[in-house]
Amino acid sequence: MYLAKIYVTLKPTVNDPQGLTVKGGLHTLGFDNIQSVRVGKYMEVRLAETNVSKAEQQVREMCDKLLANPVIEDFRFELEEITS
Repeated sequence: MYLAKIYVTLKPTVNDPQGLTVKGGLHTLGFDNIQSVRVGKYMEVRLAETNVSKAEQQVREMCDKLLANPVIEDFRFELEEITS
């Protein structure tokens, strides 16, 4: 069994209105040294798979088909083997 830790972020060329809102909020709270904020998504998916290559392929496919929008988002993931 594997645990996939998936990180989805907007591509650098895509505007991030949520990030701008967070940046403004941080400035309001006195964090004036903040230059930029980018907001993303983090997901954990447990896979009942014994083969690491198959698990990687499945996670990549999940991201391509549903979890990330390939037009505006990038993704990366880490696989961690679960022993119990």
